[in-house]
Amino acid sequence: MTLLLTGARIPGGGAVEIAVDAGRIVGVGERLEAPGAERRDLAGRWVVPGLWDQHVHFTQWAQTARRLDVSRATSAAEAAALVRQRAEAQPGDDVLVGFGFHDALWADAPSRRLLDEAAGERPVVLMAGDLHCSWLNTAAARLFAPGSEDALLREDESFAVTSRLTAADEATLDRWAADAARAAARRGVVGIVDLEYGWNIDTWSRRLAGGRGDLRVESGFYREDLERAVGMGLRTGARIEGTGGLLTAGPFKVISDGSLNTRTALCRRPYPDGGHGVANLSPRELIEGMRTAVSAGIEPAVHAIGDEANHRALDAFEELGAVGRIEHAQLIDPDDVARFAQLGVTASVQPEHAMDDRDVADRLWSGRTADAFPLAALLNTGARLAFGSDAPVAPLDPWVAISAAVFRSRDDRDPWHPESAIPAEAALGASVRSRIAVGAPADLAVIERDPLTASAAELRSMPVAATLLAGRFTHDGLGDA
Repeated sequence: MTLLLTGARIPGGGAVEIAVDAGRIVGVGERLEAPGAERRDLAGRWVVPGLWDQHVHFTQWAQTARRLDVSRATSAAEAAALVRQRAEAQPGDDVLVGFGFHDALWADAPSRRLLDEAAGERPVVLMAGDLHCSWLNTAAARLFAPGSEDALLREDESFAVTSRLTAADEATLDRWAADAARAAARRGVVGIVDLEYGWNIDTWSRRLAGGRGDLRVESGFYREDLERAVGMGLRTGARIEGTGGLLTAGPFKVISDGSLNTRTALCRRPYPDGGHGVANLSPRELIEGMRTAVSAGIEPAVHAIGDEANHRALDAFEELGAVGRIEHAQLIDPDDVARFAQLGVTASVQPEHAMDDRDVADRLWSGRTADAFPLAALLNTGARLAFGSDAPVAPLDPWVAISAAVFRSRDDRDPWHPESAIPAEAALGASVRSRIAVGAPADLAVIERDPLTASAAELRSMPVAATLLAGRFTHDGLGDA
């Protein structure tokens, strides 16, 4: 049956009616004739294409609400105190997992002793907010990192630990994922690019069986599973059978360097401690891994945060003559900015990271922050921007990213490098994948404010009245309006 949305407004345009049938938009106009259609009056609300979060770690995100939040700890001692409070309030011998610490600005250093005193023999693993570092007590080290004497594990050593922290069974994880998907739909989200570690094609096939899920999903994979993906004939964008078209094969994720807070992002100039970060792959290893993927029709998505890592990633795309994505693109040498558009490389960026990292960047990248998160420069040279959250690093909420990109501010602070802000229309465009036009997928979000004129706070808290995925309501708060 045709669905007719009346009383709608398009940002930057006028009043329209939108007709939807068989999952697609079949009519857009001031007044449409649709005999027998189901009619829903939007009462003057605005309609935008459904939003995408184009970089998430979804299973991690689904678990985050159930983990100890240490994101506001301003010292190692304060984080340990939060662990003590949780251990006393919820005693047990299971692994106590926390998430979100940022130690780059702490005056004291994370140590095993602090966590041992807080939790005794109960294993404790605290995951850094950037997902590139883990802090373990002695009991956790015996379980997950025998032989290591370090309280902090970084990069591959940390990934090896956090990949083993899922204690829930498959059915429970699927239930948590369904809850997270419904929450995303309530924010107008219709799709995600899931870059969760491991092989998740089978996981999402199970979750989306029959095509009744709340999100479209592009499921990426890592080096360990590249041969498997190639052997299955998967190509980026290929639909996975049995999911009603909701699941497609995503990109090949390559982690070329580390992160800012962990001081492992690969940079040309040294950090205050004299280091330059880490290269997880040599330039030749990066190119050859990408070559295997490209030759099989799989788009590379290269994690690059430091300016040297971005330069090497762009060099690899240029040598291969391939298009793809650079994930994060946080610090870019001015000479490299124009190369994104020239090479057809998408800047897959997370604007809220600029708000999270501004103080750390001012210290660790002192004198270079004009080149950090350079969204306006990328846009002005013709680069394609794709916004995401990197959830759980930032919330899975595109309105938060849009606000950060447009206003470069949060919590009433002065804008950080406001010259790098971009127009609201461009920020919205970087958060969607379709248009409101005949023939386009009927992926829509119905919102209460005009996103092109909303303030920073209004964008962050944007009320979403309804979300439609292929013409089906995944969130319906319209009532009888």
